[in-house]
Amino acid sequence: MFPIGDDNSDRTITPFVNYLFIAVNVLVFLLLQQIGSNDAFSYAFSLVPKEVVDGVDITGVQVVRDALGNTGEVRHYETPLPVYFNFLSSMFMHGDIMHIFGNMMFLFVFGDNLENLLGHIRYAAFYIVCGLAAALSQVAMDTSSIIPMLGASGAVSGVLGGYILLYPKRQVRAIIFSFLTTVPAFVALGIWIVLQIVTGYFADPGAGGVAYAAHIGGFIAGLALVKVFALGRRI
Repeated sequence: MFPIGDDNSDRTITPFVNYLFIAVNVLVFLLLQQIGSNDAFSYAFSLVPKEVVDGVDITGVQVVRDALGNTGEVRHYETPLPVYFNFLSSMFMHGDIMHIFGNMMFLFVFGDNLENLLGHIRYAAFYIVCGLAAALSQVAMDTSSIIPMLGASGAVSGVLGGYILLYPKRQVRAIIFSFLTTVPAFVALGIWIVLQIVTGYFADPGAGGVAYAAHIGGFIAGLALVKVFALGRRI
């Protein structure tokens, strides 16, 4: 499921914070990660579960093994700040162009509606809290993992969770199974989260790739927290 747009007819404010989050992600990817080519920066500021659990920065070439016994190597670079800072920094980095394009498109389509309802400050806090919850979910999935995590996916998943709860029947234009169609949000995002759960169930957490636990954890956090952040707002 890939979103193209939604109904913004009731939007009354300019979603400055959502635009800012998108801009920061893009600038970090272009200027600091150098379109994914600056491994020293990307690996230094990614989140590594084992570093978080042990509180110790891992450096140098490390050997990783998947569930089938296959081995590979990943190079860790020294983190200039405490490893816990990477909970935040990893939210604004991406692995490649398709990774950032997908995340930013989801954020562009769905984030403005939540910001319109929550307001700028509450929306910013909601986004960050969901991102932290998502990262913690991935860490809990495999506390011994030394595979770096990065991407806005967890925080964006929180936005999706909040959106489906508050706007379940809002029409969303999306590409679903290769067809461009318009469906209610609960259908589009329902398909998305089911795919995350099913694919995540069969994924090897030690093999790297997509952080499905972060997607699911962020989505649940968004569902659980959006009405807390919306207290006093007209829903």
